[in-house]
Amino acid sequence: MDIAPEAEIDVTDVFGTFETSQGFVEEMYNLVVDYGTAGWSFQDYIYGDDGYNTQTFKFSTQLDRGQLNLWIGNSLSYIHQNNRFQTGENNGALGSTNEEQGRGRPKVWNASMRGIRKANVVIANEDLMIGLTQQEKNVILGQAYFFRAYFHNEVMKFWGRFPHIKEVFTGAIDIPRPETYKEVALSINEDYKKAIELLPVDWDNEPYGQRTLGNNAGRLTKGAAYAFQGKNLLLAASPLMFFNNQPGIDTYTYDTELAAMAVNAFAEVLKLEQAGVYHLAENMEDYKKLLWETPRNTWPGLVPEAKELIFAGSNGSHPGSTESFMATGMPRPIAGTGTQCTSATHNFIHNNFGMANGLSIEDDLSGAYGTPTYNPNRPFDNRDPRFYAWVFADRDVLGTRAGIPAANRVLQLYSVGGAGGGSGPHRDRNGYSFTGYFFKKFYPEIDGQYHSQKGNNIIRQFTGIRMHMRLTDVYLMYAEALHVASGPTTAPSSFPLTAEQAINKLRARAGVDNVKPAIVANRNKFMDELRRERSVELSYEGHRWVDIRRWGVAHEDRYRIKTKLNFDKDWTFFEEVPLVDRVCEYPKHYWLPFEANQTQFYEGFQQNPGW
Repeated sequence: MDIAPEAEIDVTDVFGTFETSQGFVEEMYNLVVDYGTAGWSFQDYIYGDDGYNTQTFKFSTQLDRGQLNLWIGNSLSYIHQNNRFQTGENNGALGSTNEEQGRGRPKVWNASMRGIRKANVVIANEDLMIGLTQQEKNVILGQAYFFRAYFHNEVMKFWGRFPHIKEVFTGAIDIPRPETYKEVALSINEDYKKAIELLPVDWDNEPYGQRTLGNNAGRLTKGAAYAFQGKNLLLAASPLMFFNNQPGIDTYTYDTELAAMAVNAFAEVLKLEQAGVYHLAENMEDYKKLLWETPRNTWPGLVPEAKELIFAGSNGSHPGSTESFMATGMPRPIAGTGTQCTSATHNFIHNNFGMANGLSIEDDLSGAYGTPTYNPNRPFDNRDPRFYAWVFADRDVLGTRAGIPAANRVLQLYSVGGAGGGSGPHRDRNGYSFTGYFFKKFYPEIDGQYHSQKGNNIIRQFTGIRMHMRLTDVYLMYAEALHVASGPTTAPSSFPLTAEQAINKLRARAGVDNVKPAIVANRNKFMDELRRERSVELSYEGHRWVDIRRWGVAHEDRYRIKTKLNFDKDWTFFEEVPLVDRVCEYPKHYWLPFEANQTQFYEGFQQNPGW
């Protein structure tokens, strides 16, 4: 096909001005996968021990069966090998198009490969940026260095060690796969250092940012670069990466040198919080403004009460996908969205959502810390306030408005004892709960009335959380890395906050008691408590599968066996029952296998173990 001469764009045209250079960079923002809205008309992004699905075509179900190789062909998973781009309206500062909104979004493998290449194209053409001021050139390169590191990290979270690609390949590729995760993580760390040096603290305060004032939400900053620098180092320090797929993995053994480096990176984000750049939600009411109570088509987590957002995908997805994400823990007949209900598992809730006294249920029942407050015959009493804020249990009220069908006003999640001895109307049937719980963390509620497709249709007014990095996550990773490097009660030279204080700060806003001194004094038990706090605070936000793998525990019974809670209508008994015993062997099921042809390009790129 003939191409008009004026339609051809030379590389000098692309990088000749700030506007055209930034236009090229903008494409990388739209390659960031927002896990929660990366699906079709329903969401399937919970791959850990925290959710259960019955649909055999979902990757979460295939993963439970140990069929990790099916990531290649599962186009409804955000991990799928190919992108699914469609047209979509501009849904924020970095949205992509303005036509009828499409449900297709980028997928991790293909989007990351494209993103790495685009970043390298920018870096390779630095000399062509002669029409840019030094500040403009800096921010263009800063974004490119960040994205080159970030997209490598996206691959590494799921496939493990991967070569640090720092050139634009035009012919044969022969970079050997690194021997260790640490090797490539340290190389990527240099990219984050460059990004930190070049990126601004706030685009609004820069001359180039003034041109897009009011539309700079989501753009890369020093804070984002510091946060992901720390995350890259903490993941590299974690037990799975430390033991490098070798036998004898110990979940409490980390690389202390890398952990200390991670602490210093996170400390810089906490300094920015002190300077007013970020702000934690201070109580559970403020938390709603971060999780869902944000006007539609705006960026959540940026209001003064909960200015937690550090970085997220551009969220240019179909409105139905966004709503389905917000209702993914709720049944389709109640929520009125296209999602398939992901049942919140009993094992995850029981093991992590503890008691108001700050103890896990296991520690509370031990009696070692005082009189137990957990009653097995009243398992929903005296719980951590976040349990009531983010989880629906039996007899909870959805709404009392006349327009809500009577059957849906009070949740009936019992397994036996209803009419004819059967289960409640919201239990043990497709589209409802198979476990005895729903999760409502991102589900809109106004004055005690939750969204219902009939009677209180409020979901379309709001925008659910945008995942990837927020300030709470930084506090949690800071505490974990600091405990590894220095213990629970020693502050680093870079910031005056101990791991114990960091965790207690998060508990205080939720109304949960501090970690008990006896637990703080026990190094391994305090690590268990750090992990439990992370599990609760970041519940259902797409971090869990990465966490239980990097900690080296995914193959253990506690994390492998998904359970439900059976009980009768009158609560005369409660019984934990296995739902599925996941197929998970170490190290085979800890990393996704590379597509076979990826390992056949040249010698030196080995397949992951067991595949």
